[in-house]
Amino acid sequence: MRIDRYLPPSHWLSKVYRGGAAAFGGALIAFGVLGFTNNLGFFSTSGQQILGLNTNGLLSLISLVVGALLIAAAVIGGPLASTVTATIGALFLLSGLANLAVLETGWNLLAFEMQNVVFSLIAGMLLLFLGLYGRVSGGLPEDNPFVLYRHRESPEGEVPEQRDAEEHRAAELKPLADAEMALGEGHATPEQEQLVRAETLRLARAERQRAYEHYAHIQQALRDERRSSGRGTGETDSGG
Repeated sequence: MRIDRYLPPSHWLSKVYRGGAAAFGGALIAFGVLGFTNNLGFFSTSGQQILGLNTNGLLSLISLVVGALLIAAAVIGGPLASTVTATIGALFLLSGLANLAVLETGWNLLAFEMQNVVFSLIAGMLLLFLGLYGRVSGGLPEDNPFVLYRHRESPEGEVPEQRDAEEHRAAELKPLADAEMALGEGHATPEQEQLVRAETLRLARAERQRAYEHYAHIQQALRDERRSSGRGTGETDSGG
């Protein structure tokens, strides 16, 4: 079973991941946009300071791409937001360590200075913490979605029999759904066309049957009302 059944976008843990990803993503996009508006050299190793950090064109581009990934993860939410946030956090840590090794050398392609290294390490740790929060910490509660997933227990509020019935029904409807899609796109096989026609006929018969039953119910209600009204009139006459 997929983890997203245990951690829907509405879950409070998902909101933590989404909030962290959105905050960092927005800050990185702003940093990247400011870098581009200053017409920085793409591979300049000296760069220019933006918001207290040194940057060049390449770092601005990377900031925009990473920021967009985080924003996309925040929009989707769920376990994807957790995974993307934690992965980018690990990459920030690696970037800080790697660029620390090339400071003041010709290999400093991102124009890092010491403040960039410090920011990259701190941001990496924060992103890792946010992405892994409630996922790998010790002493997780039994109703934690990741604990339930690892033990293959049913998601909170989900009945196993209901889930199995839904999955079985979905499997039954898949050929019909594929046939209707193929027919709409104009490349249905004769078997698929026949399947769609048969389903359309079945639905029409079922709708007609419901209409007949509804009509019969109304007629029966009217007859019962007339009989009741007739008995009331007879009792009144007898009393007079």
